[in-house]
Amino acid sequence: MCVANYSKDCYALEMDRPSILRDVMSRTGMTQSNLSVLSGVKQPSLSQMLHGRIVMSDDMLDRLLSCMGYRLEVVRRPVPVSLDHSSERRWRMHQPLVSQLSPDSLRYWGPVLTRNLERLRRSTRGDPHTRNIDRWGDLVSSGDIRGIRRVMTGLDTDSIQMREVSPFGGLLPDGERKRVLTDVQH
Repeated sequence: MCVANYSKDCYALEMDRPSILRDVMSRTGMTQSNLSVLSGVKQPSLSQMLHGRIVMSDDMLDRLLSCMGYRLEVVRRPVPVSLDHSSERRWRMHQPLVSQLSPDSLRYWGPVLTRNLERLRRSTRGDPHTRNIDRWGDLVSSGDIRGIRRVMTGLDTDSIQMREVSPFGGLLPDGERKRVLTDVQH
């Protein structure tokens, strides 16, 4: 199994799609013109993909590689994420709440969430925060448990920014809140 070493039949995980395509084209002696004919992708589009001006999906790369006798193998592995202190604190504060999240708890929390959203709307200016407050409002009013759970636990930039204006403040019991804060300190 290849993790990070480059060899004849093994790609580094960090290798980008255009580099992979260029490498296989070089190995097989495939020209852009020939690949265009085999794949049905216009040559100018191939050129733009190779230079990173058009984003190539994994599906497209796999399709192009198959024309040269290769396939794309995507290796998945867990990678720990480093968060700054305040982002980690907000993420950890949402963990106990998400474990209690259900349609019933969302209805029960509804009045607090509504008050918090109104307060946030009055006191917050600028994007992405105002847009994210509206998104929280949509998630809560629609009862989108799956969407709320994704934002409460996600480590992507969008979820981190959403938690900066979370309406879930004040729902954790004080003892639980203090425990989380102590855990984040250590």
